[in-house]
Amino acid sequence: MLIRPRRLRKSPVLREMVAETRLSKDMFIYPYFVVPGKNVVHGIDAMPGVSHFSVDTLLKDVEKSMKLGLNKVLLFGVGEEKTEDASSSFDKNSIVANAVRELKRAFADDLYVVTDVCTCAYTTHGHCGILQNDYVQNDKTVDVLAQMALVHAQAGADMVAPSDMMDGRILGIREKLDQNSMVNTAIMSYSIKFASAYYGPFREAADSAPGKGDRKAYQMDFRNPRETMRESALDEQEGADILMVKPALAYLDVIHRLKESTNLPVACYNVSGEYSMVKAAGANGWIDEQKVIMENMYAFSRAGANIIITYHAREILEKGWMD
Repeated sequence: MLIRPRRLRKSPVLREMVAETRLSKDMFIYPYFVVPGKNVVHGIDAMPGVSHFSVDTLLKDVEKSMKLGLNKVLLFGVGEEKTEDASSSFDKNSIVANAVRELKRAFADDLYVVTDVCTCAYTTHGHCGILQNDYVQNDKTVDVLAQMALVHAQAGADMVAPSDMMDGRILGIREKLDQNSMVNTAIMSYSIKFASAYYGPFREAADSAPGKGDRKAYQMDFRNPRETMRESALDEQEGADILMVKPALAYLDVIHRLKESTNLPVACYNVSGEYSMVKAAGANGWIDEQKVIMENMYAFSRAGANIIITYHAREILEKGWMD
């Protein structure tokens, strides 16, 4: 035989040299759940290793993350007053706005702060928008999201990440930010967010489960891959800086399609259900947890993700799994 592909698999040094897919700590964004109060570090049962933090304990934990090289965070607010109009989401003293101010005061530009922009944790009904007659009102919701994004940007957020899936919300947020001299605040759009069963543990973490009904009237149908490209193209036209696919593991084909169709950076969100399944299987000894986690990370990168949002990031770096 003249051609023997196994020659390039002979040794670890050789395999590393010819590897087609690479991972870097700079690809990771680590999510945090921020709650009111002081001295709060409360483990989330459905997500082993993930906790709620008050702002003071958040600062301490972020400092530990940064020492590992984890310098990008995504903030979710939990525990605010819930109202029909989600008014607490755009309060200038909301828990997220306060957390952003304190993080930027402590770490300045050494830490890149992204904030989730959605109303689900701030409404009495748990939907991602303003509900009337059991239907989420698109344009009224966009107005709320734009106000929320502006509050986060004015507090010092480097990037806002709308996760609601309302039509036109990227344009609404971009215009609101630009009108208020926030032209350098970037937008990472959850441009392809499916109505997925993989979000279950997150809804416990964020206290954001819908009181009735589901989110299929605004989140995407996972049977429609061509529609995903339409959604992402619209967000790109409206001014998004980064496009995201959520969930990630069951949608590697969509990540790849998006990578092929855009010149923007592509992010993926390795969501709570994907995380918790791996942790549960690992705890029961059914899988080699480290190997499965790293296989998943490489799969995201191989599919085309430039950015990986994952609850595994801290453990990967703490335990040196990329070394």
